[in-house]
Amino acid sequence: MENATTIRSEIEKELKLGGYTFNSFGQATGLNRGIFSAMLNGNPPKPISVRQMDLITKAFNYPEGWLYDLYVDECFYDGRPHWKRVKPFLIRCVEVGNLRCVEKVLSRLMEDLNHIPTIFTLAEELYEEGKLKEAIPFYECVIENEKYQHSERLAISHYRIFSISVSESMERNLEAALRFVPFRNRVPLEYHLDGLLKLSNLYFNLHQWKETERYADELRALATIVCKSRETNKKNVTLKTERHLVVYYGQGYLIKGNALEKQEKYEEAMKYISGYADLSWFENLGEIGQKEVQKFTLWANANQLNLKILMGDTGSLPIYIQFLKNNPPEILLGLLTIVESANKHGFLIENILQQFSRELNSFNDELSMETSYYEPSFSYHTYADFCYQLTIYMFNSHSYENGIYYVLKCLRKCLQINNKEKFMICTAIFGKFRAQATKDQISEYESIMEEVLISANKKPEVHSNYRAL
Repeated sequence: MENATTIRSEIEKELKLGGYTFNSFGQATGLNRGIFSAMLNGNPPKPISVRQMDLITKAFNYPEGWLYDLYVDECFYDGRPHWKRVKPFLIRCVEVGNLRCVEKVLSRLMEDLNHIPTIFTLAEELYEEGKLKEAIPFYECVIENEKYQHSERLAISHYRIFSISVSESMERNLEAALRFVPFRNRVPLEYHLDGLLKLSNLYFNLHQWKETERYADELRALATIVCKSRETNKKNVTLKTERHLVVYYGQGYLIKGNALEKQEKYEEAMKYISGYADLSWFENLGEIGQKEVQKFTLWANANQLNLKILMGDTGSLPIYIQFLKNNPPEILLGLLTIVESANKHGFLIENILQQFSRELNSFNDELSMETSYYEPSFSYHTYADFCYQLTIYMFNSHSYENGIYYVLKCLRKCLQINNKEKFMICTAIFGKFRAQATKDQISEYESIMEEVLISANKKPEVHSNYRAL
């Protein structure tokens, strides 16, 4: 019966094949000859560290991770886990993407559920170091094996995975959100606030307005309770939230109003603007908080005008246009509102578009938002919506070449941001007006369709525009 292959037997085999001595191989790896000898011949053998294993692999000219499967047993030498080897090995595995070995080690560790707190601690360390995706397997391990369903670390693990998933596709976001929702009231207060804000934003982007309202209401209620408790508690314990406390309070009103606006409940949406128009009364603002308050005041002014325009109040257009000129980061969102209202109420806006021709050309060439307080991804989705509304306006005005110009812009941007729903609509629009397209426009359309084949396996992402960060 053949002896089982071990990490040491594999190293010894390669030493013989390469004609190495302990001395020559020690020089090749940079390892001390005595240490290397103790690894192979010691009684018991000296443990091999992850760093030493990588040096040995490199000296043998094997690809990274060559000995990783065999190293799993090294982590459990004499049948029990040795954290000085387990932890560095797990971290190294997630760094190189060897999830198979991560699963092997975690499976062995979970034979004793007393290791769950240690796994959770490792996940938190990785998260704090910014290694977010690397931390996911460990949070998943806690979720799958935690026996106490009301455990705080279980709730935090769900929150972390949800938080990490926010930057991924909307489908994955929703899956993580649905897992987190039942645990949202069990996490520490700072995570509760952050979680509700993220849930509100997520469901807004998914166009699920009732869910958006639900979590915006919860966020507003919780932030209000926190504010009142801080007023009565002189100690004012600092919350380690991602944002200043005023953000959670203001966003509760802002997102609620935005959700109502999207349902065309303009009068009701207008009522919530007063909730964030002036937050200067907020205590302990500091420099960061004051900047947030200023943004909320600006958004309140913008949204008030925005709602008037959407309700067809063309008399407010001159004030709105001046507001946009005074606040360049708001131009794209403002023009989107104007075009959308023009499509709904049937008024002409050529003169307005002419006033912002320089900005339009800038958007068309390459969306540039370096000075904006909005995230680039938010601006891209807003630009796609803007091109879509301009497409409708141009075709309604019988300006077919311009309509096709903007539908092509919308198609390309939707392909970039994986907005499948709007891409399909724009494809149908182009098909309807294809006969009015120039040869260059048809060539551009065919080029976009070629890119679709390349991007066919990418998942769609739904997004929308609203004034929230």
